[in-house]
Amino acid sequence: MLREITPLRAALAILIIAFATITGAWIFEAFGYLPCELCLKQRWAYYAGVPLAALVTLVGARDCNLARPGLRLLSLLFLGSAMFGVYHAGVEWGFWPGPTGCTGAMSSAKSVDDFLSQLQTTQVVQCDKVAIRIIGLSLAGWNAVISAALSALALIGARAKA
Repeated sequence: MLREITPLRAALAILIIAFATITGAWIFEAFGYLPCELCLKQRWAYYAGVPLAALVTLVGARDCNLARPGLRLLSLLFLGSAMFGVYHAGVEWGFWPGPTGCTGAMSSAKSVDDFLSQLQTTQVVQCDKVAIRIIGLSLAGWNAVISAALSALALIGARAKA
């Protein structure tokens, strides 16, 4: 099976999987699972990775050797995304603290009116609260798994023969 992987096939698979993953995140959001600050930051890898994978796929269709540097870059990008997903999942499990902006309390109000105004206008989705678990993993955990797989696939594709 690994012998069938070429740089072009790896880039195309990464494009499809990454696009499906970010689309899935948007669908969950549309169904009311609002993302926290860390969830939104985890999407950055996909916002960069999908167009890069498309470019690498186009380049790889002409010359597989030109696709290799792009696949190495995709591997690093999704390795970073996997590490960020592990960090966020660790925050959700309480292994370490998350950023105070999405795990801490609201800022102090100077008056009761200010406090009531904050309650009406502020909607903070806490990073340490899991909105949904699928087969035991939160979406942050799934991001770690998917990103690690994409990183490995990109590295395999970069090393594969054309």
